[in-house]
Amino acid sequence: MTSLVQHVTIDCADAYELALFWAEVLGSPVSDDDAPGDPEALVEAPGAALLFITVPEPKSGKNRIHLDIRPERRTRDEEVERLLALGATLVADHRKPDGRGWATLADPEGNEFCVECGAAERAALTGTRLPVTADDVTLAVRLAVDTLTASPVVDWRVPAGSLTWDCWETVEHLSDDLFAYAVQLGPRRPSLETEVPYRWAPDREGGPSNSIFANPEAGTAGLLQTLEASGALLTAMVRTASPDLRSYHSYGVSDPEGFAAMGIVETLVHTHDVAAGLSLSWAPPRDLCDRVLARLFPDAPDDEDRWTVLLWSTGRADLPGRDRVTSWRWHGAPLER
Repeated sequence: MTSLVQHVTIDCADAYELALFWAEVLGSPVSDDDAPGDPEALVEAPGAALLFITVPEPKSGKNRIHLDIRPERRTRDEEVERLLALGATLVADHRKPDGRGWATLADPEGNEFCVECGAAERAALTGTRLPVTADDVTLAVRLAVDTLTASPVVDWRVPAGSLTWDCWETVEHLSDDLFAYAVQLGPRRPSLETEVPYRWAPDREGGPSNSIFANPEAGTAGLLQTLEASGALLTAMVRTASPDLRSYHSYGVSDPEGFAAMGIVETLVHTHDVAAGLSLSWAPPRDLCDRVLARLFPDAPDDEDRWTVLLWSTGRADLPGRDRVTSWRWHGAPLER
């Protein structure tokens, strides 16, 4: 067995105040157990928890270890401006005219850190495909749950858009899809020839074949909780599985990124179906649609709105000058980035 890094620990003059700054930087809260004046403060950010400890000695010299941060939804330069507004200072500017490079900043106590290009900027600079990630699964499911939670409709036994299933069944089916993709990544030696042998069966004739069914007594809030839980399972499996892992899917052996993309497509298009049945507006982020299209539908048109193209690719919308899709399947096999 090996060891894991539990925290990155930073000595400072005021643990709580510095933790507040980094909580804003990383979009993660300071621990509820910490308060102003405490000698320690924890920011449990994804990827690395930061533990701040108040010490009597002042900072002297350049840090031997520093953090490199990468913005998620902003450009590098937008992130630099945001952090300067939060109280950081610019130490050294290594940004180049061609978009490469980084900026070195210091936090309010002088600890240096670097701001690098985000993943989208890196992909544009190198001409590579932006990968689908576990965080994308989380985003898709959270957006779907937030949208469906806003429905004032009490009875979800109404048709889900153009499907033959009702809205309740469709959300159950989506929860089941996410669960099924997660468990394909679970065995130490996944089968390349068959699914993990759970029992799938419909709840009624003509309904979806599931292993996952929500308790009707829990209502729509409980139904959406099953969706969140299944999404979290897939997120966890994609995040922890080796990129080299391969597992069976009926459309072809796939990898963790492929199963993540499948789960996202299922989430986006089935939320579209349910939103239509419940008279809700639903339009997922363009960049999220673009990433899953590049992964699963690499031959899809690239000159039209990305959400419309995803709906067209799954037989749910028309594209000008193109025949409507009546039968479709995605490309599950791993792609070169």
